[in-house]
Amino acid sequence: MRHTQLGKSDLQVSKICLGTMTFGEQNTEAEAHRQIDYALERGINFIDTAELYPVMPRSKTQGKTEEFIGSWIKKFGKRNEIVLATKVAGPSRGLDWIRKGENDLNALNIRSAVETSLKRLQTDYIDLYQLHWPSRNAPIFGQKNFDPTLERPSTAIAETLAVLSELVSEGKIRHIGVSNETAWGVSEFIKQAEQQNLERIISIQNAYNLVNRSFEQGLDESCFRDHVSLLAYSPLAFGRLTNKYTDDLNAQGRLTLFPATWSPRYMRAEVVTASQRYATLARAHGMTPASMALAWCYSRWFVASTIVGATNLVQLKENIDAFELTLSEEVVSSINAIHAKMNNPAQ
Repeated sequence: MRHTQLGKSDLQVSKICLGTMTFGEQNTEAEAHRQIDYALERGINFIDTAELYPVMPRSKTQGKTEEFIGSWIKKFGKRNEIVLATKVAGPSRGLDWIRKGENDLNALNIRSAVETSLKRLQTDYIDLYQLHWPSRNAPIFGQKNFDPTLERPSTAIAETLAVLSELVSEGKIRHIGVSNETAWGVSEFIKQAEQQNLERIISIQNAYNLVNRSFEQGLDESCFRDHVSLLAYSPLAFGRLTNKYTDDLNAQGRLTLFPATWSPRYMRAEVVTASQRYATLARAHGMTPASMALAWCYSRWFVASTIVGATNLVQLKENIDAFELTLSEEVVSSINAIHAKMNNPAQ
């Protein structure tokens, strides 16, 4: 397993990051611990979670993912062997069970979120603290275009950065990042940090996969020039790129277990068609659809680390094994040909 530097920080993380959003919903505490152990055995030192998790987001399970990671840390005492990332929930998503719906990214809410996460994770510090989504109106979670009619009051980026910088000074978090951000957002975070002498973001966690390559439309240049590392999430598009839902009409996964309204972008007909074309290409070259989709993410120059999630060790092994695959020029050319005809259907 190779490692890489996040931004300009001192964090050295594995090129694969263990995603944990299934812990507490689709995975038990014991299964979660086994996944973490196996990931470490394979050279992964990077674990990503969020106060929101697990998904499907629900009041009765919220926070369990962090709790499971915390119990692993307490039981095995390997805190110094992992780079631990978590996220604070943003506003306007109907999560009235998190701080009674008061989730704007201001000082009061961020401090409350950090303290609660530290307790659940049973640690004194968080290596990478991320804003799960913007405070302001922005096109995220499958919203293809910016809509000014959706404008709402929001916390200024400088105000958010100020409290995060205080928490870094206090040693409760080491570095900061954003998630589900835009090119404008990244540039604004950097500008405000420089103008106000505040902490710089070192990472952005955005969706990136074969059916959503929107990161390549401006964010790649912004992040390159501002030294912000991409943590690619949903590399398998919620399992759609495994083609399991087409191969087996009784397949179980997030797209069948949870309401379609929760992940509509992965239910679009054009996403299904594109996924089938990628699956056909993978099998024609002796690969599983999942392995090819992951190898694609692993090989992109702008992806610092790819976040993979699994509900069992067989899936996790395949996800990690795909790191050893090298895609031929023919396969890459064929992938780009499909992309040219079906441009970012899951954006």
